[in-house]
Amino acid sequence: MSIQDQARALMVRHRQMIRNREQSMLTRQANEVGMPSESAQVMQSNHGSTENYDRSNVGLS
Repeated sequence: MSIQDQARALMVRHRQMIRNREQSMLTRQANEVGMPSESAQVMQSNHGSTENYDRSNVGLS
């Protein structure tokens, strides 16, 4: 596997982890307000978002 393929695979996994984290947050919030979990779906967009639900360094301290 070339370095480019490895970098691409790493980025794909990273994006998938972010999407999973985002979906988990939305599902928990939907449950808190009494909505069914199925109504809290992450919509995919093609434009770059300024909000990023990536991990932060705060939890590492």
